[in-house]
Amino acid sequence: MKSNHSIALLIPHYNSPKELYASIDSIKESIEVDLLIVDDGSKVKFEEDRILKNYTCGQTHFHYLEENQGIGVALNEGLSFLVSKGYEYIARLDCGDYCHEDRLSKQIDYLKKNREVAMVGSWANIVNEQGDLLYVLKHPTSHEEISKKMYLNNTFVHPSVVFRSSVLKKAGNYPFKYRFASQDYAFFFNIMKHYRVENMPEVLVDYVISANSISTKKRRLQVKNRLHIIWDNYYLGFYPTYGLLRNMLLLLLPRWATTGLKKAVFKKQDKTVNNE
Repeated sequence: MKSNHSIALLIPHYNSPKELYASIDSIKESIEVDLLIVDDGSKVKFEEDRILKNYTCGQTHFHYLEENQGIGVALNEGLSFLVSKGYEYIARLDCGDYCHEDRLSKQIDYLKKNREVAMVGSWANIVNEQGDLLYVLKHPTSHEEISKKMYLNNTFVHPSVVFRSSVLKKAGNYPFKYRFASQDYAFFFNIMKHYRVENMPEVLVDYVISANSISTKKRRLQVKNRLHIIWDNYYLGFYPTYGLLRNMLLLLLPRWATTGLKKAVFKKQDKTVNNE
């Protein structure tokens, strides 16, 4: 049966029901948004009834994997389900991260007004587990700038993106070889090969730096995978070469050091903008 709604929000879940409930509670939209939760073989289960009772923006779907297979597999299971249901737009959110009010309404409106854009992300508040703002992550907004800077780092906050489901015909799903880390980085590169991508210059999500996140627990694997992805998309030029060297350096630095550097850089940028 096809859905009557055009957008669905995909959230993978693994052993974090408390964070899942908090993320869902943050969704406040003026449009109908269906919800798909894909459980990646969790031992700590969430309560379907609680979610069904509290989520009122649209329909809710649940999909369960029998065993833990990695977030990339969970995401691809979700994509297959949503494509089969005929959703035009697919949005992302992770357990523990938060949507600002009407985040998805704004992004869908942006995509409808900019038909040449296939995927749009946004800026994000980077916060700690206590909710304190560390810095505002302002990624480049234009396709041209994103295409260059992607070789240095992921220029999209994964839980901020919305894309047209039609991109999967050419870009494919999240690459299986990176299913445990950096699957989004590879996925975005594949989309950029065929379509225009942009970021909205507005903070629409809160991204939580957590001790349990993939970026923390599997950081070395994430950086190693990034190096492989950059090499897969390499051409002789400044940004690809600098990106390889930069990520080699990141292998030597702990997460707290890179977070501190980002915090200092983005605070300096904000001061510069405010003084202009």
